[in-house]
Amino acid sequence: MTKTLIRSSILFAAATVLTVSAASAAGPFQFFSVTPCRLADTRDTVGPQFTIGPALQSNVVRNLAVYGANARNCGISTSAKAVALNVTVVTPNNFGYLTAYPYNTSRPVVSTINFNPGEPALANGAIVPLTADSNFQLAIYPFLSGGSGSVHLVLDITGYFQ
Repeated sequence: MTKTLIRSSILFAAATVLTVSAASAAGPFQFFSVTPCRLADTRDTVGPQFTIGPALQSNVVRNLAVYGANARNCGISTSAKAVALNVTVVTPNNFGYLTAYPYNTSRPVVSTINFNPGEPALANGAIVPLTADSNFQLAIYPFLSGGSGSVHLVLDITGYFQ
């Protein structure tokens, strides 16, 4: 009789966990995956399709278009509220961090990725809100120790929320 009670308790607990997980997954936004798409690469000096200029310099914000006329066509809807990104830093020459945040808003105090000098490549996934601006929707803030140095950036979009 106790084995039946234990099995019933385990099944009840599992059903409760599944119900809570499904309820917490529901939210105001729906996720739309896209084939991974290179939004930006500062190492690319050949093609203008995703060149965003030279390596990032400390304390110089780089603004990016995620959708619209100024953006690479990654299939992101103009009604997107946030994007899922893979943020990769390549060959930083100083300690530092990058922060990705909505264009034309206050920069948050948290970093998206931290790095050390000499790392060949380091990546981190991030979900970043967007602003509904017609020119830019995303800002990237690089900080390098001592205010000097540079780092290359590669941004790949894997989906968006709307």
